[in-house]
Order: sequence, then structure tokens, then C-alpha cells
Amino acid sequence: MRYNNILEAIGHTPLFKLNRIVRGSKAEVYAKCDYLNPGGSVKDRIAVTMIEEAERSGRLKPGGTIVEGTSGNTGMGLALVAVIKGYKAIFTMTDKQSKETVDLLKALGAEVIVCPTAVPVDDPRSYHQVVEKLAHDIPGAYHPNQYSNPANPECHYRTTGLELWEDSEGRITHFVIGMGTGGTVTGVGRYLKEKNPNVKIIGVDPAGSILYDFFHHGIIAKHEPYKTEGIGEDFFPTTLDFSVIDDVIRVTDKDSFLWARRLARMEGIFAGGSSGTVMAGAIEALPSLTERDFMVVFIADTGQRYLSKIYNNEWMRDNRYLESPLRLSVAEVVQ
Repeated sequence: MRYNNILEAIGHTPLFKLNRIVRGSKAEVYAKCDYLNPGGSVKDRIAVTMIEEAERSGRLKPGGTIVEGTSGNTGMGLALVAVIKGYKAIFTMTDKQSKETVDLLKALGAEVIVCPTAVPVDDPRSYHQVVEKLAHDIPGAYHPNQYSNPANPECHYRTTGLELWEDSEGRITHFVIGMGTGGTVTGVGRYLKEKNPNVKIIGVDPAGSILYDFFHHGIIAKHEPYKTEGIGEDFFPTTLDFSVIDDVIRVTDKDSFLWARRLARMEGIFAGGSSGTVMAGAIEALPSLTERDFMVVFIADTGQRYLSKIYNNEWMRDNRYLESPLRLSVAEVVQ
């Protein structure tokens, strides 16, 4: 394939059949590998869509500045768009994001402002509030705001949902997806349910996020800190439509990271922690499936940004996600 620029390579990511990691499953299980987008995640899709919509509407003009609050992946997508289209880019992030993610954004010419994680959404220091101030103070700035931009779910309705339906030849019965801004689960959910109302949309939420409790119990539970990056929320994005979701599964940080590592070692799929969250949710849902079912697990981001964390044994042990190795002396080994 030949493209005019790297942005044209976004989308049409492959479905890979999962084998060893779901051994014993009656259903067919596939991974939709959106981490194979040029920027390493699903967020490339919405980055292009939101910016092109802003250009058409006149809200972003040549030479302007893109400002956005991001956990990293949307920033990567927007940074690529900024490079190709000639915009400046400034991103706000929380201090729990990996160093690799910050360094990658800077390598693409973006400015990164790191904000504290453990503050309320409406705190002036939060990455949400800092980006709002940037959008207000910088002349020519455009804030896509992935959490409320209707182009986010619309993008997935038009592209991701269509790809899933066509690539599964209309056989898809279950779609398992992480929940953050809600753009992917909402857009894909709407598309698939228009095609077949019986398709089950299963959201997966990290323990500590507020979305699981709201879906199941209608309550807004206290947000608790968690280490999984890129999914879960401490507020309700307007891009998230709970009505298209059939179930929400909660997954701990430990299970998220261990299942991400299993994906790499059992299927060769080198995914990020949030994709491990989704895989853990899929494993929990699998026993109820039959040989007539066709499940797709959404792999949203690459593991390359987490080499210092979830793929680092020392970090995993320090955070009690891995058991400490048995330390033997040389004499004990050779006995």
C-alpha cells in the first residue's frame, strides 16, 4: 500500500484469532488490534476526526495550537496530526503516566505539562482544568476535548464499528472494550446494535473508577486511585452512552497487568495495561459463551509505553503484582 502521509494509514486494523490464551473456550475469540495504528493506539482515529471537523468548522485555523488533556494515547494521535498539518501541540497529563509516554510526545515536538493525579476534577491543578485555562489563554488554541466531542463516538460508529461487522462477516456476538471517554464503546455499540440488536456490548472498568458502580447500582461511588492508564474515569464524559452497554466487568490493576503480559507471551500481542484489563474481562465472560458465539476483544494500545512499568519485573514486584523470586546461592543451585 502507498499513502500520501502517515495519517492515511490509520484504521482498518486486523482481527487476530486468539488461541493459547483462550484454550478450552467453546466460542471463537478474536483480538481487534488497534494498537497497530501508526501512533500505537485506537486514539489515532479520533485525533484525525476531531481535527478535521474543527478545520471544516473554522475552529482551528492554520498555524493554530492544539491543546488537550490526555493519558497519552490521544496525545500521540494529536501529535501526529499536528506534525503532518503544521500545528503546535500542548498536552496536559497526570503524573501517573509512564515516562515513555511523556518522552514520546516530546519527541514529536509537543509540549507536555504534568499535573497531579490525586486532585478532584474541578481542582485548578487537575489536568482537566489546566487544559481549559490553556485553551482560554492561548490565541488560536483549539481544545478538541475528547470527553465531550461528538466526533469521538461518531468516528467509531463510522469506522471501527463498520470494520468489526465486515471483518467478522456479521458473525460478531460479543464485543469487549475498555471504558474511558466512552467514545469507542458508544460508537461501536450503536453501530453493531443497529446491525444486530442481540450483539452483547461488554464494558470493562478498572477497580477504582466510578463507571462500574454507576452502571450496576446507579450510584456514584468514591473514586479511588488505580495504576492502569488510559481507561476508567472519576467523572461522566458526555461521550459515554450507557444505554448501548449490556454489562460492565470490574478488573483490578494486578489482573490487568498480568493478562497484558500473558497476551504478549501467549499470543505475541504486545499490548498496554488497559488492553490487559479488557483481556481479563473477556476471560471472565468466556464461560457463558457457546460454540455459536464470536467474541472480539479490543486491544487499544501498545505495550511499548510501559516497558518501565508493567513489563518491568522489578516494578511489578515493588507494587506487589508479582511474587518476589526465590533467591538461591550458587551452592544451592548446583546441588
